[in-house]
Amino acid sequence: MGFSADTFAGKEPIIQAVNVTRTFGKGSAAVHALRGANLSVAPGRLVALKGRSGSGKTTLLNMLGALDQPTEGAVYFAGQDITFIPDKKRNELRRTRLGLIFQSFALVPYMSAFENVEFGLRIAGVPAAHRRDYTEQALDFVGLKPRMKHRPFEMSGGEQQRVAIARAISHRPKLLLADEPTAELDSRMGLQVMKVFKSLVQQEGMTIILTTHDPAIMEIVDQVYALEDGYIVDES
Repeated sequence: MGFSADTFAGKEPIIQAVNVTRTFGKGSAAVHALRGANLSVAPGRLVALKGRSGSGKTTLLNMLGALDQPTEGAVYFAGQDITFIPDKKRNELRRTRLGLIFQSFALVPYMSAFENVEFGLRIAGVPAAHRRDYTEQALDFVGLKPRMKHRPFEMSGGEQQRVAIARAISHRPKLLLADEPTAELDSRMGLQVMKVFKSLVQQEGMTIILTTHDPAIMEIVDQVYALEDGYIVDES
């Protein structure tokens, strides 16, 4: 697919969370979703965040993806402090250098696979001259170029998730963040998705961080961070 990871070929972490705390509400009603979490991920790694519901996995992922801001602490992307950058710059960062995948596929129902991916490129501001090539390359990478004219309701759950991955990688991000990407899939389809992730890391040098409850996925990834009650309690 020709993604370039040269910028991040050194030892510097691509993403870091430093003493990140996130509190929702105040006083006796306060909920402490994160309590001083620390995380550092090198480029070209496939990393899992594990933990029970309410452990802080999704909250941490939202911090790393510039979707939310910590109450305390800092987040760094490629050495740049992105903790409290203006909304306009946060949006630009997500559109151009990050890829986001959610548990629900979030595809537009009456758009074809091609149109769903190409629409994401429009939002990212990719010039029209490149959008067709980028779209076809992304769909080809996830094995769905032959089905690019099909709409979501004509596809299996695994195929829909692969379209969502194609959309997330089509603008060639450096970091891909995925929240429970296999939760709605059976084990066979989930394995197909994980094979795509492994290929993105091994062939394209992309960095991927995902949340999961699945023990089988934890056997596949390079590194696992375990969260419990807002703390990172284990790293393996």
